[in-house]
Amino acid sequence: MRPDPMFFLMRCLHNEGQDAARDTHRPSHRAWVQSGGEGLAAVLIGSALVDEGGSSLGNFGILEAASLEEAQAFAQGDPFNRAGIVSAIELTQLPDTFQAARISDPMTPRKNG
Repeated sequence: MRPDPMFFLMRCLHNEGQDAARDTHRPSHRAWVQSGGEGLAAVLIGSALVDEGGSSLGNFGILEAASLEEAQAFAQGDPFNRAGIVSAIELTQLPDTFQAARISDPMTPRKNG
């Protein structure tokens, strides 16, 4: 029997002046997200974070993972992080009452259906 999945809010804040680097690494970042970090986590939904002027601050995602360690490995393995674009990664576990089933079109196939 598989353990119940855990859900996390992931926020990745970016260093300033990373537009060119983001453009360079975006295809590999998107492939990482689509693969769930080669199976580490499912990304249910995510997007860029921007300031009031539309400048990029980073990105966020709702992750489904078996553990905090797997969620951390997913975030740390992202090509944006490996390229030095990310200044900080924040992971917050969501409560057991989080309604993941309401996300009807996940970015990565769900781990537990």
